[in-house]
Amino acid sequence: VQLQASGGGLVQAGGSLRLSCAASGRTFNNIYYMGWFRQAPGKEREFVGTISTSDGRTYDADSGKGRFTISRDNAKNTVYLQMNSLKPEDTAVYYCAATTRIFVPVVSAGDSYPYWGQGTLVTVSS
Repeated sequence: VQLQASGGGLVQAGGSLRLSCAASGRTFNNIYYMGWFRQAPGKEREFVGTISTSDGRTYDADSGKGRFTISRDNAKNTVYLQMNSLKPEDTAVYYCAATTRIFVPVVSAGDSYPYWGQGTLVTVSS
């Protein structure tokens, strides 16, 4: 599975961005969860949210609830992260990740995802 993340950039606080993660190498039907993580400078990687590609159920971290929305387009083998009301503390490199495992005990754990994209930088200015 290859993942290509895109959509990062510079935005002012309060603004919005939509990140995309396109999967290739396997059909979307073989991927059961696609997640987003982020890593700010000097900080550990942090779970943002994940989506089940089969039923669309999402699991979101508290940091983005009410502001971030994960969605999928199975026809395009793509998952999106819509980020609204961005804050300077959202500045990070955002990574998408995927797993073909049907059962994932901890969807928020990075170790649950064998496949990772290259990351896209999001910078939120104050």
